[in-house]
Amino acid sequence: MDPLAPLRLTLRLALPPRCPACGLPVAEDHRFCAACWGSLRFMGPPWCARCCAPFEYDRGEGATCAPCLERPPRHGGVRAAVAYGPVARRIALGLKYGGREGLAETMARSMARLLPADTDRLVPVPLHRWRIWSRGYNQAALIARGVGRIAGVPVAIDALARTRRTPVLKGLSGRERRKAVARAFAVSEDARESIKGAAVALVDDVHTSGATADACADALLLGGARSVSVLCWARVLDGDD
Repeated sequence: MDPLAPLRLTLRLALPPRCPACGLPVAEDHRFCAACWGSLRFMGPPWCARCCAPFEYDRGEGATCAPCLERPPRHGGVRAAVAYGPVARRIALGLKYGGREGLAETMARSMARLLPADTDRLVPVPLHRWRIWSRGYNQAALIARGVGRIAGVPVAIDALARTRRTPVLKGLSGRERRKAVARAFAVSEDARESIKGAAVALVDDVHTSGATADACADALLLGGARSVSVLCWARVLDGDD
């Protein structure tokens, strides 16, 4: 018998698990209440064979969306756990700016199911060192560690580095975003051997325009990665803010 079981039961009754989005009591940690769960739009097929943008109906194997026909991404698709919305936003901001590091595990549990089966390495989108010092952590790295623990895939925390500071991208056009992050990332010398020939999943919290993901994918492919896919918590779809 666990001698600490009575203490754990007392703590659970006094401090029950709560919905990570709204704070209502729930049955288990990292579980959403019925209302928040119901408002989340979970992502998955059918989707574009190139970028994984969701389709409303199955268009057949290999179907590609119009934006990918015009401008295909550098990577092999964005696999997002949920569509960006009020609850998804609350979770992302709680981790990014609210210091709620436990939300990384909440995100990772939903994201791990979409990890490509051939993934050799998980690589988080890096922050500039000044932002890490001010925030105390890189939210993408925390999420990557959670996914890696669940899926049993190694995490190369420092594989990518920001070679310069980039401006806040919110409010910029697609062209301005691409220009802002162009050549802003590079594979670190110490990580080249672990990245060479690997199928990499690039991990981030929110995928918006794709400018950062494309720039990171460029750097990873240039650094020797065999392929790059993107794995994130939430994806901003057309018409979302």
